[in-house]
Amino acid sequence: MNRHFVKVALFVLVVSVCFGSFLAFAQPADRTEPVQKAEPVQGSGQVAQPMKQAGSDNGVLYIAAALAVGFSSIAAGWAVSTVGSAALGAISEKPELAGRALIFVGLAEGIAIYGLIIAIMLVGKAG
Repeated sequence: MNRHFVKVALFVLVVSVCFGSFLAFAQPADRTEPVQKAEPVQGSGQVAQPMKQAGSDNGVLYIAAALAVGFSSIAAGWAVSTVGSAALGAISEKPELAGRALIFVGLAEGIAIYGLIIAIMLVGKAG
């Protein structure tokens, strides 16, 4: 493997883990509401659930979101470098392949977008 790629991959991994752990242990500012005692709702026979503290068990979801973005960015970078170099080689021999080559490079870039979508879904679930 290329040393530069390994350095960039490790940098992206470390930054994503640090960002995820920062979000995991961040506390909401004065949004702690007291847990109320469960009392039955009149007329329905059901017991109201006590309110949870905001941000109590969401640390793992934030770390997972950061890892999803980090690993998908690494994979997208590797895919774009591989597909892009092959596409440039093909275009230099047959210029009419430029449209197809551009589509393949765009598909490789989509990997990072998929990771970002997963991270947004995880952060939405945590919030």
